[in-house]
Amino acid sequence: MSERETAGSGEASATDVDRTTAARSEHPSAVSDPASGRMVVPAAIEPPSDDVARAPATAALPGEHRGGFQREMTQPLPVAPPLEVHPDPARASDPQAHWIHPPPSLPRSAGWGLLFGILGLTLSFFVGWGFPVGLIGLVLAILALRRPWERRETAVWALALCAASLVFSAGWLWWAHSQGALFA
Repeated sequence: MSERETAGSGEASATDVDRTTAARSEHPSAVSDPASGRMVVPAAIEPPSDDVARAPATAALPGEHRGGFQREMTQPLPVAPPLEVHPDPARASDPQAHWIHPPPSLPRSAGWGLLFGILGLTLSFFVGWGFPVGLIGLVLAILALRRPWERRETAVWALALCAASLVFSAGWLWWAHSQGALFA
């Protein structure tokens, strides 16, 4: 039998065993087996790739220079010169000051909802057709409750007054409907 036939049939030849033994003895994590006297390499550990640098023979002290980096992507970046925080006013050629614009004002609806709630409730004491004012206030109060920058107390008061104005307006409209043929 030739070496190829032996390897194909599952039996290992003597040259194959010698090659694997020699390769395993060079492996850094190889351990000698006391029963057989051979070097055994754990199966889960692979040998390091070519781009990994070997550890130095002596341990370096913390902060000691270790000779640089091996890979291009981990090289340190060059240090930029410091920026002038307060430039000299005598050297300034452009004396114009560029002011920062104030942030845009956020929409406010809690106060408007409260105003519409008060107006809607006042109107609903006298007539039933003031419910659109209460609906507008109700929408504004709900929008105010959903916005984190609005005052929550104002929005809750607006919501309560608008709901009360809608109840009073509905009461007026129901009473007017029961009194005569208003909608017929």
